[in-house]
Amino acid sequence: MGEKIRIQLTKVQETLLLPLWGRAVEAKKPNPQLFDKKALDIIEKLDYDFSTITQNINRLSQMGWVARSLQIDSIVSEFIKEFPHGTIVNIGCGMDTTFDRIDNGRILFYELDLPEVIELRRKFFQDNERRKTIAGSFLDNNWLADIEVKDGLMCIAGGVFYYFDDQQMKTFFTKMANRFGKCDFIFDFLSDFGIKVATKKVLKAGGMNGAAIGKSWGIKKVLELENWDSRIRIVSEIPMYKGLKKEYSFKMKLGSYFSDFFNIASIVHLRTED
Repeated sequence: MGEKIRIQLTKVQETLLLPLWGRAVEAKKPNPQLFDKKALDIIEKLDYDFSTITQNINRLSQMGWVARSLQIDSIVSEFIKEFPHGTIVNIGCGMDTTFDRIDNGRILFYELDLPEVIELRRKFFQDNERRKTIAGSFLDNNWLADIEVKDGLMCIAGGVFYYFDDQQMKTFFTKMANRFGKCDFIFDFLSDFGIKVATKKVLKAGGMNGAAIGKSWGIKKVLELENWDSRIRIVSEIPMYKGLKKEYSFKMKLGSYFSDFFNIASIVHLRTED
């Protein structure tokens, strides 16, 4: 198998391992809802003890990461049908594998994350003329000049934005509207209660105590984001487990219905317009 690859990340950056693990666990099932072979390959090559995560993370949380990928894949696939030569920016990409699942052979796909994460990512993924990595923070302006837009533009962000606060996010969306005009954003959000659950039941349970969500951008009413700027419009809000519960056990269904009914975790499709 060769020498294992060591991880040198901060506690917050280390959380990228959670959705990676979640997708890998799913891929091992006889009939997975999402088969992510790349996630399996990466897990096997990392020098990291996943035992704490495996023992303490509950099934609903694991399926939450799978559900997030499935929901985002679905929306991105519809975007690509409309804009086959579109540009997609994966913000805070971590070890995400969205491109490997949705690529149509024509899109431009940028994967943006902090330098330490990109350094790790490059051990498993190779850039090419349509898939490129950018080292930097999405809050900075430097990376904007690197983005080429031929058709439509979409930004996706899984498990990222709730580490920041209202003002940072308002500034970001305004900046993107100023720079690109029309842009679609797909991201997940947590309610205030969801933030508490994620910190206690997921991060601490997974042995990542130092990664507590400090800024806690919990959203009560998604439509209120439209008040930030006249160019912001909420296209849709999708409960995290919507349309995915059929194969769940009774206990899983109960937990996912509770989450969806109380808007604990959802996917938002937001659009800035000219």
